[in-house]
Amino acid sequence: MAISAAIEAVDLYRFFHAGESETLALRGVCLRVAPGEMVALLGKSGSGKSTLLNCLAGLDEPDGGHVDLLGERLSRQPETYRARRRAVCIGMLMQANNLLPTLGLADNLTLAMQLTGKSDQMHLTHMLQQLGLSAHASARPAQLSGGEVARAGLAVALASKPAVLLADEPTAEVDAATEALVFKVFDVQRSEGTAILIATHSEVLARQADRVIRMRDGRIVHE
Repeated sequence: MAISAAIEAVDLYRFFHAGESETLALRGVCLRVAPGEMVALLGKSGSGKSTLLNCLAGLDEPDGGHVDLLGERLSRQPETYRARRRAVCIGMLMQANNLLPTLGLADNLTLAMQLTGKSDQMHLTHMLQQLGLSAHASARPAQLSGGEVARAGLAVALASKPAVLLADEPTAEVDAATEALVFKVFDVQRSEGTAILIATHSEVLARQADRVIRMRDGRIVHE
């Protein structure tokens, strides 16, 4: 039976404490992304976008509410279970640290596949070609330009053919050519049924999405 939501946040709350002060990072956030849908999540820094992505990926546990991934509960599960489902089902493109600095690009992709029990050399080669990185397969991250690192991070996020892609500011520091290439890859992914949620400040990127959601002070304020 087809699922209506690849990933869903149900009434999420997240609090952070520093001494006697308390920050309400998420305040009752509800969100659904369907297979093949690309949703742009807009909001100023501090609005809760990154915290929401971390909770959706199971990297952080909400203080209230829950996350469902492919129709099954992800929240309130053992870390080993969450890590396994994350590796198999979710591709994550964060603002930094998407690549292991001691490995070449192809080895970074191979490792991402191996963590899911997959090994697909044809897919690896295709991802490098699609993102214009074939000539840099053996290069380590420090040997790549900023735009190449951004594309390499996206390649690693998609290495395991995830059902859900979560991307945090994927075009924040790239040139126009790299941005256009990233848009093209996103289009291919959603045509293949990948659910995509992108946290961004870019109105240009938002216009490529099927839906735009705006956050302010830990809440969704406009959709």
